[in-house]
Amino acid sequence: MNLKTIFAVVATTALLSTTPALARTKDPTIKPIPVETDITCPECSIQEQMALKAFQDKGITDRLALAALMGNIQQESKFIANICEGGARVPYERCHRGGYGLIQWTTVGRYDGLGRFAKLNSCNPSTTECQLGYLFTEYQWKRVEPFMLRKGNTIEWYMQHAYKWLGWGIHGARTDYAYDYARLFAPHPGPQT
Repeated sequence: MNLKTIFAVVATTALLSTTPALARTKDPTIKPIPVETDITCPECSIQEQMALKAFQDKGITDRLALAALMGNIQQESKFIANICEGGARVPYERCHRGGYGLIQWTTVGRYDGLGRFAKLNSCNPSTTECQLGYLFTEYQWKRVEPFMLRKGNTIEWYMQHAYKWLGWGIHGARTDYAYDYARLFAPHPGPQT
């Protein structure tokens, strides 16, 4: 290869690396591969951000599925890990009636399961980290997770499946919270058409 050819190859390579993919081809049917972008919530608390990341680490990437999950936790506990039903902020061992924690574990089996998980994993059952770890081990979560992994559904669809996970007695504002999260998440998808 002579020097002139080498300069031509270098110049072409530089040009192609700065030209958008669609501009490099004349075939209009070739579409760029969408880049998956992590959904963030800059306005959310640390606990909310931890939960959002944990759900995404489990492979849930649909913004409305994430919003539904977050809306449910907001309704259950306002993301306060050491909250006992009724509002008392107490350690795990001192919540003796009603639900406890992020998703208000209420039944004896689920509440005791959190304690066993904490002991086995050397974590504090009153913390967000420990409770998020436990959440993903529960049978109720494993039943609903495949539905949360599906993309392209409505918040209401995801809410129907979230009920199987939490079995709430009072719906409350959880759907409104879910819509709030969908608006807070970044990057924003733009206007909905």
